[in-house]
Amino acid sequence: MAASQTVVPPTRPQASGPVAVNVSNPQYNVSIGYLRSFITVLVVAHHAMLAYYPFAPGAPANLIVQPRWWQAFPVVDSARWIGFALLVGFNDIFFMSLMFFLSGLFVWNSLQRKGAGAFVRDRVVRLGVPFALAAAVVAPLAYYPAYLTTASHTGIAGFWQQWRSLGNWPAGPEWFIWVLLAFGLVAAALFLVFPKWGEALGGVTAGASQRPALFFALLVAVSALAYIPMELKFNGFAWASWGPFVFQTSRILHYFVYFMVGAGVGAFGIGEGLLAGDGDLSRRWVLWAVTALVAFSVESMVGIAALSPHASPRLWEVAADCGFVLSCAASSFAYLALFVRFARSGSKVWDSLTANAYGIYLVHYAFVSWLQYSLLKATLLGIAKGSLVILGALARSWGTIAALRRIPAVARVI
Repeated sequence: MAASQTVVPPTRPQASGPVAVNVSNPQYNVSIGYLRSFITVLVVAHHAMLAYYPFAPGAPANLIVQPRWWQAFPVVDSARWIGFALLVGFNDIFFMSLMFFLSGLFVWNSLQRKGAGAFVRDRVVRLGVPFALAAAVVAPLAYYPAYLTTASHTGIAGFWQQWRSLGNWPAGPEWFIWVLLAFGLVAAALFLVFPKWGEALGGVTAGASQRPALFFALLVAVSALAYIPMELKFNGFAWASWGPFVFQTSRILHYFVYFMVGAGVGAFGIGEGLLAGDGDLSRRWVLWAVTALVAFSVESMVGIAALSPHASPRLWEVAADCGFVLSCAASSFAYLALFVRFARSGSKVWDSLTANAYGIYLVHYAFVSWLQYSLLKATLLGIAKGSLVILGALARSWGTIAALRRIPAVARVI
């Protein structure tokens, strides 16, 4: 999304979702697992903050009227906090891309171990089934508070009537799950046609991964080629949809680049090269953290400048697009460096969070929207409400999934 969109409501909520991991697996990578669970927390926080986002739109007259901002902002509170604009903008630029990268890390090893057929069956069970259930149950439950804030709500029957009239089935953050499944199917198809594609891609990334600065430059260049033409064609607000299957048009190839780059890094070896604990990336974590902050600052300033009435719209749009891919890569590298450098096993809290992260992602949206709705009449500051929703939604999602995972059939999937 262009920098100017960090201060303009997106058409859909941005989210990311980790694939479940088994922390008792001896091949489990602690830094990657902990990073995925941390980003899940960012997802919960991101959606919780949107109700108190300074530039959030007002409540709709009904769910059918355009534009349908309620799909990104189910509940909008009159209490706002400017700090949430920075946090939402920063998250939106990088965390989806990083999650596709992290998910791609395990694809090649899984394909080699299982073969294309078993890989696809496993992905359908672990991604397709949860997507279907969450889209069918969690999404309507999460969006019902949006209907309750409309001018003339009439109960469940009225909600269902408007919901069926939308022309699609809003799935909320679950869109990440089906896109990840689609990317996995593409990877499996490539495996059938070109059984060595992972090794080839791993070889390409191997040399660059020993030199993070070069790897960073290549990632920025390739993602720019994937993102900028699409953004100029469709703009950052466009979403394609068919039933519950939606995706952000301008970013879909950009996400695929991160997914495939992750697959290449994983094929070379998780814990080696770019992700080596004693590698150049982890040793220079301070440099990458500073780079991420500088890149985001530049992207934000470009976005503000683009709002000037004297600015050349197309020129500033291209500049903002360049800033987006630069900031996205810088933030991704910064978080990778931090977690590869400092994440260590032995924390029961982190291990529990990691084990339940996938499920937390699947159910958190309903808890977020209902908590936001319950606080509408509370006389609290926006920062206080946002903090309460973050903590409350995370705790309830975590507890719910921990309880559900005691059921063997559920545990096998999430």
